Amino acid sequence: MLWIIVLFGVLILGGVILVVSLAFREGGDVNPLESRLADYADGDEPPSLEEIELSQPLTERIIYPMARTLGEFALRFTPQKAIQDTARKLELAGNPTGLDPTLFWSLRIVGLSLGAVMFFVATIAPPGSFIKGKGLLWGIPAAAIGFYLPELWLRSKIGRRQNEVRKAMPDALDLLTICVEAGLGFDAAMAKVNEKWDNELAIEFGRVIREIQLGKLRREALRDMANRMGVSEMTSFVAAVIQSEQLGVSMAKVLRIQSDQMRMKRRQRAEEEAHKAPIKMLIPMALLIFPAICIVLMTPAVLMLLRSALGGLLGL
Repeated sequence: MLWIIVLFGVLILGGVILVVSLAFREGGDVNPLESRLADYADGDEPPSLEEIELSQPLTERIIYPMARTLGEFALRFTPQKAIQDTARKLELAGNPTGLDPTLFWSLRIVGLSLGAVMFFVATIAPPGSFIKGKGLLWGIPAAAIGFYLPELWLRSKIGRRQNEVRKAMPDALDLLTICVEAGLGFDAAMAKVNEKWDNELAIEFGRVIREIQLGKLRREALRDMANRMGVSEMTSFVAAVIQSEQLGVSMAKVLRIQSDQMRMKRRQRAEEEAHKAPIKMLIPMALLIFPAICIVLMTPAVLMLLRSALGGLLGL
């Protein structure tokens, strides 16, 4: 009975988080303006405001506004530095699923409900169960876990994005070098990278091109790209490109040197990860493999000792 209640509470919390996540995803992938214009063009009569509201998904009509309201309430009691840090982390993660600080903090507040679920389960648990009367003991850790899970997820997204950028940089710089040596300008070379590839680095190059087309200076757009990524290799690359542009150095030569350096750094990171592998293998070996080997090797000897000991006792 207790496990059914616990499972029911976990399923409710998981459903709430899943619905909110789907709302974020739908809000980032679908352009509501295009869908409404298409509906307006297909219809003979202009739809009323009520029809427009009812035509939206349930997540956009109910879940998404509730999450934003909850996030705005949480931001009132959140220090400004924490909000700025959250915005910075979301930028480093590439703004996954269209999240902003308001929605992210609403997701963390929803995670706090896991503690309330565990407290409720401990309250209604039958007498004699191991969780009965331990609502705070189970609720506080559950609330802490639910509150920090979005933060851990965001940090993992940042790490994966930065690793993807580091792995793609040498090949991207090779393509930039080939394009520049073939006679293309640096902007056209970045556009070619954006056209050929579909990764985080190519997306950022495309954003730089659009910002330059809108009137931003190239060096400012490149610096903003480096700040959005938070990768030291990209920062040094941008600094080298800006310096070559100001001093009149050959761009192809600078790109060639940067490409060789990035490839060497990628090889060094791979060697470093390979050297860490034996140390990481110690934990599963000590906890899983060695006990199993000891059981297999020592069990026959233990059985023989028990048999001789029991034989001696029966003989007595």
